[in-house]
Amino acid sequence: MSRVAIFVLLSLLGLATVGAEDPYLFFTWNVTYGTISPFGVPQQVILINDQFPGPNINCSSNNNIVVNVFNNLDEPFLFTWNGIQQRKNSWQDGMAGTNCPILPGQNFTYKFQVKDQIGSFFYFPSLGMHRAAGGFGGLRINSRLLIPVPFADPADDYTVLIGDWYTKSHKILAGLLDAGRTIGNPSGILINGRAGKDASGKDEEPLFTMEAGKTYRYRICNVGMKVSLNFRIQNHLMKLVEVEGSHTVQNDYESLDVHVGQCLSVLVTADQEAKDYYMVASTRLTKYMRVATGVIRYAGSSIPPSPELPPAPVGWAWSFNQWRSFRWNLTASAARPNPQGSYHYGSINITRTIKLVSSVGLVNGKRRFALNGVSHVDTATPLKLAEYYGIADKVFKYDSISDDPESNTPVTIAPNVLSATFRDYIEIILENPERSIQSYHLDGYSFFAAGMGFGKWTPESRKTYNLLDAVSRHTIHVYPRSWSAIMTTFDNAGMWNLRSAIWDRNYLGQQLYMSVVSPARSLRDEYSMPDSSLVCGEVAGMPKPPPYV
Repeated sequence: MSRVAIFVLLSLLGLATVGAEDPYLFFTWNVTYGTISPFGVPQQVILINDQFPGPNINCSSNNNIVVNVFNNLDEPFLFTWNGIQQRKNSWQDGMAGTNCPILPGQNFTYKFQVKDQIGSFFYFPSLGMHRAAGGFGGLRINSRLLIPVPFADPADDYTVLIGDWYTKSHKILAGLLDAGRTIGNPSGILINGRAGKDASGKDEEPLFTMEAGKTYRYRICNVGMKVSLNFRIQNHLMKLVEVEGSHTVQNDYESLDVHVGQCLSVLVTADQEAKDYYMVASTRLTKYMRVATGVIRYAGSSIPPSPELPPAPVGWAWSFNQWRSFRWNLTASAARPNPQGSYHYGSINITRTIKLVSSVGLVNGKRRFALNGVSHVDTATPLKLAEYYGIADKVFKYDSISDDPESNTPVTIAPNVLSATFRDYIEIILENPERSIQSYHLDGYSFFAAGMGFGKWTPESRKTYNLLDAVSRHTIHVYPRSWSAIMTTFDNAGMWNLRSAIWDRNYLGQQLYMSVVSPARSLRDEYSMPDSSLVCGEVAGMPKPPPYV
């Protein structure tokens, strides 16, 4: 068939689909408790359809996702979709500030579109300390057909969920934090729910298989609670191709630091001797060491992996230099993470700078974590519902923190909500005065990870920013006694959570919400509250406001 004939055929197919909705994918998830023993200690975990980790969602850009969740736990429950932007639709974000919880014995159906996104993400339970019990899984968004991808189709596509793990139950961990104590160090590391060794010390069954000479895609996400991890594969280089929804310049790495809440994907070619090899995930920037392994098998292999594991890097300067080597691939064709075309982000005038400084302090004798002196507490009425129903003043106060905090601000407990002007281009500085690494995630957006540096941020720090090809992503780490700078356009109306991804800090208040309101109150800018939304708190029984037009 000639090129002209192919063009005509594709044009006719395009005409035939004009006005058609994007495809729908339907899932039914039963959330229950179960028992596993990854470190030889039986413990209660959260299962989805009897699976731990939960099932992967495998979709394509612009697909509509419908997930009917049945909560068979003895506690209220919510899922959040880490990195899914929920364009105009914070109603589906699944955070305590946007959604009423799914009560025990009830169900709720999430309906959202993965609009203009590609890449590697995950979901997890957002309430309390549920994240420590499981309930997480991978979420991949493939490019649509006919959209060029800057690498050949891999032979297979594997999801690798790495994370620290505690043998104490999520309820015990929550009780420790509520009592003002710490949860301590994790018991170990899991890779796809496995520790890598059975009770006798033998390797568990291989997680993945590769055929000699073929190339595979590995999507690696740190779904843990607290600890940055380094990931590596014996004798194999990893070619970085994507970070949190953005294609990257394709550099090769022997190992990669993956901080809490972050995802990336790599290409690995099976170009070594046909045997078994270890994947290794180990703790980074900690005084203690925890290591997990998983076996990758070359097809037909009966040779076990070498017991000599590849060494982990040392120090945070190595990690910082690796972060600086990540660059956005500006020539790749794909759904742009930011539909406003702000990949020319370096030439946009900054409208507002918000500096967020983390702190820790005692309130009524118990430890709390804060941003700019305010330690967030969730409200019985979700913030988004209170705002939509016009009773925000009964539930929370806007802007209880300033954009440029004073030092040594005492910690207070309150709902922490910042108001943002719709479509403003905002710079956010995350400052970490502590000795441990931190990690932050912003719902509803991708942002440009423009800069990092040691010490306190000053306006002079902008001279060190990457204003050309910083990766557009949704999670950023902050090294000890350092700062990180991100930039984004607040063009997605809704109520959006900015949170510490380190979950004991999050649980004890190190988070806030950005209220982004369109003055037009128009469907052009935001969807109306869905009829299926759960209501609770002050708005229960109130007449529903008129929908947007």
